[in-house]
Amino acid sequence: MDGAGRKEKKLNTLITIVSIVVPVVVAILFGVKIPNVERLGFLPPIYASINALTAFILVIGLWAIINGKKRLHHNLMTTCIGLSVLFLTMYIAYHMTSDSTSYGGEGAVRYVYFFILVSHIVLSIIIIPLVLKTYSFAYLKNFKKHRKWAKVTFPIWLYVAVSGVVVYLMISPYYVS
Repeated sequence: MDGAGRKEKKLNTLITIVSIVVPVVVAILFGVKIPNVERLGFLPPIYASINALTAFILVIGLWAIINGKKRLHHNLMTTCIGLSVLFLTMYIAYHMTSDSTSYGGEGAVRYVYFFILVSHIVLSIIIIPLVLKTYSFAYLKNFKKHRKWAKVTFPIWLYVAVSGVVVYLMISPYYVS
Protein backbone atom coordinates (compact mmCIF):
# COMPACT_ATOMS: atom_id res chain seq x y z
CA MET A 1 0.00 0.00 0.00
CA ASP A 2 1.40 3.40 -0.99
CA GLY A 3 1.49 6.52 1.22
CA ALA A 4 -1.79 7.87 -0.15
CA GLY A 5 -3.50 4.52 0.46
CA ARG A 6 -2.26 4.43 4.07
CA LYS A 7 -3.41 8.01 4.59
CA GLU A 8 -6.88 7.20 3.20
CA LYS A 9 -7.11 4.06 5.36
CA LYS A 10 -6.25 6.07 8.50
CA LEU A 11 -8.82 8.72 7.57
CA ASN A 12 -11.46 6.05 6.94
CA THR A 13 -10.79 4.57 10.38
CA LEU A 14 -11.07 8.00 11.99
CA ILE A 15 -14.25 8.79 10.05
CA THR A 16 -15.80 5.50 11.15
CA ILE A 17 -14.93 6.14 14.80
CA VAL A 18 -16.24 9.73 14.74
CA SER A 19 -19.40 8.66 12.88
CA ILE A 20 -20.20 6.13 15.60
CA VAL A 21 -18.97 7.98 18.68
CA VAL A 22 -20.65 11.34 18.01
CA PRO A 23 -24.25 10.04 17.78
CA VAL A 24 -23.71 7.69 20.73
CA VAL A 25 -22.24 10.45 22.91
CA VAL A 26 -25.01 12.86 21.88
CA ALA A 27 -27.65 10.24 22.76
CA ILE A 28 -26.03 9.64 26.14
CA LEU A 29 -25.56 13.34 26.92
CA PHE A 30 -29.13 14.08 25.81
CA GLY A 31 -30.29 12.11 28.85
CA VAL A 32 -27.85 13.77 31.28
CA LYS A 33 -29.14 16.74 33.24
CA ILE A 34 -26.66 18.94 35.09
CA PRO A 35 -28.22 19.79 38.46
CA ASN A 36 -28.19 23.29 39.91
CA VAL A 37 -27.07 24.90 36.66
CA GLU A 38 -28.85 27.81 35.05
CA ARG A 39 -31.06 26.71 32.16
CA LEU A 40 -29.54 27.72 28.81
CA GLY A 41 -32.89 28.63 27.27
CA PHE A 42 -31.33 31.37 25.15
CA LEU A 43 -29.49 28.80 22.98
CA PRO A 44 -32.21 27.43 20.63
CA PRO A 45 -32.57 30.62 18.54
CA ILE A 46 -28.78 30.86 18.37
CA TYR A 47 -28.26 27.32 17.17
CA ALA A 48 -31.20 27.64 14.77
CA SER A 49 -29.45 30.72 13.38
CA ILE A 50 -26.26 28.67 13.06
CA ASN A 51 -28.24 26.13 11.01
CA ALA A 52 -29.54 28.94 8.79
CA LEU A 53 -26.04 30.35 8.36
CA THR A 54 -24.74 26.87 7.52
CA ALA A 55 -27.41 26.48 4.82
CA PHE A 56 -26.55 29.88 3.37
CA ILE A 57 -22.81 29.13 3.35
CA LEU A 58 -23.42 25.71 1.77
CA VAL A 59 -25.22 27.40 -1.12
CA ILE A 60 -22.46 30.01 -1.47
CA GLY A 61 -19.93 27.17 -1.39
CA LEU A 62 -21.73 25.45 -4.25
CA TRP A 63 -21.73 28.73 -6.19
CA ALA A 64 -18.00 29.14 -5.48
CA ILE A 65 -17.00 25.75 -6.86
CA ILE A 66 -19.28 26.09 -9.89
CA ASN A 67 -17.45 29.36 -10.62
CA GLY A 68 -13.99 27.84 -10.18
CA LYS A 69 -13.25 29.50 -6.83
CA LYS A 70 -11.67 26.42 -5.25
CA ARG A 71 -9.98 28.16 -2.31
CA LEU A 72 -13.19 29.99 -1.39
CA HIS A 73 -15.14 26.73 -1.70
CA HIS A 74 -12.68 24.97 0.59
CA ASN A 75 -12.84 27.76 3.18
CA LEU A 76 -16.65 27.83 3.09
CA MET A 77 -16.97 24.06 3.51
CA THR A 78 -14.48 24.12 6.37
CA THR A 79 -16.54 26.91 7.95
CA CYS A 80 -19.69 24.79 7.59
CA ILE A 81 -18.01 21.92 9.43
CA GLY A 82 -16.96 24.33 12.19
CA LEU A 83 -20.49 25.72 12.41
CA SER A 84 -21.86 22.18 12.64
CA VAL A 85 -19.54 21.45 15.58
CA LEU A 86 -20.60 24.72 17.23
CA PHE A 87 -24.27 23.85 16.68
CA LEU A 88 -23.81 20.41 18.20
CA THR A 89 -22.00 21.83 21.24
CA MET A 90 -24.80 24.33 21.90
CA TYR A 91 -27.50 21.72 21.25
CA ILE A 92 -25.96 19.36 23.81
CA ALA A 93 -25.45 22.18 26.35
CA TYR A 94 -29.09 23.22 26.00
CA HIS A 95 -30.42 19.69 26.46
CA MET A 96 -28.14 19.06 29.44
CA THR A 97 -29.60 22.08 31.23
CA SER A 98 -33.21 22.08 30.00
CA ASP A 99 -36.08 19.67 29.66
CA SER A 100 -37.14 18.82 26.12
CA THR A 101 -39.97 20.90 24.75
CA SER A 102 -43.08 19.09 23.59
CA TYR A 103 -44.63 20.14 20.32
CA GLY A 104 -48.08 21.60 20.95
CA GLY A 105 -49.47 21.77 17.42
CA GLU A 106 -52.51 19.74 16.48
CA GLY A 107 -53.97 18.08 13.42
CA ALA A 108 -52.09 17.58 10.17
CA VAL A 109 -49.39 20.10 11.09
CA ARG A 110 -48.40 17.83 13.98
CA TYR A 111 -47.63 15.01 11.52
CA VAL A 112 -45.71 17.41 9.29
CA TYR A 113 -43.66 18.54 12.30
CA PHE A 114 -42.80 14.99 13.36
CA PHE A 115 -41.95 13.97 9.80
CA ILE A 116 -39.55 16.89 9.49
CA LEU A 117 -38.12 16.27 12.97
CA VAL A 118 -37.54 12.54 12.48
CA SER A 119 -36.08 12.97 8.99
CA HIS A 120 -33.85 15.76 10.35
CA ILE A 121 -32.57 13.58 13.20
CA VAL A 122 -31.95 10.50 11.01
CA LEU A 123 -30.23 12.51 8.30
CA SER A 124 -28.16 14.45 10.85
CA ILE A 125 -26.64 11.11 11.87
CA ILE A 126 -26.14 9.97 8.29
CA ILE A 127 -24.55 13.27 7.26
CA ILE A 128 -21.61 12.89 9.65
CA PRO A 129 -19.74 10.21 7.66
CA LEU A 130 -20.88 11.71 4.36
CA VAL A 131 -19.40 15.12 5.15
CA LEU A 132 -16.22 13.67 6.59
CA LYS A 133 -15.72 11.27 3.69
CA THR A 134 -16.44 13.96 1.08
CA TYR A 135 -14.08 16.37 2.83
CA SER A 136 -11.40 13.69 3.10
CA PHE A 137 -11.45 13.09 -0.66
CA ALA A 138 -10.71 16.78 -1.21
CA TYR A 139 -7.99 16.63 1.44
CA LEU A 140 -6.45 13.64 -0.35
CA LYS A 141 -6.78 15.56 -3.64
CA ASN A 142 -9.04 12.86 -5.10
CA PHE A 143 -11.36 15.41 -6.66
CA LYS A 144 -13.14 12.88 -8.88
CA LYS A 145 -14.41 10.99 -5.82
CA HIS A 146 -14.95 14.27 -3.97
CA ARG A 147 -17.32 15.51 -6.69
CA LYS A 148 -19.14 12.17 -6.81
CA TRP A 149 -19.71 12.11 -3.06
CA ALA A 150 -20.53 15.84 -2.91
CA LYS A 151 -23.49 15.26 -5.25
CA VAL A 152 -25.02 13.09 -2.50
CA THR A 153 -23.66 14.91 0.55
CA PHE A 154 -24.63 18.47 -0.43
CA PRO A 155 -28.43 18.04 -0.70
CA ILE A 156 -28.60 15.99 2.49
CA TRP A 157 -26.47 18.49 4.42
CA LEU A 158 -28.55 21.36 3.08
CA TYR A 159 -31.77 19.55 4.09
CA VAL A 160 -30.41 18.94 7.61
CA ALA A 161 -29.47 22.62 7.99
CA VAL A 162 -32.77 23.95 6.62
CA SER A 163 -34.95 21.40 8.42
CA GLY A 164 -33.22 22.33 11.69
CA VAL A 165 -34.44 25.89 11.21
CA VAL A 166 -37.95 24.71 10.31
CA VAL A 167 -38.11 22.47 13.40
CA TYR A 168 -37.04 25.40 15.57
CA LEU A 169 -39.62 27.74 14.02
CA MET A 170 -42.38 25.18 14.48
CA ILE A 171 -41.55 24.39 18.11
CA SER A 172 -40.47 27.85 19.28
CA PRO A 173 -43.98 28.93 20.38
CA TYR A 174 -43.95 26.06 22.87
CA TYR A 175 -40.63 26.82 24.60
CA VAL A 176 -40.94 27.58 28.30
CA SER A 177 -39.24 30.82 29.36
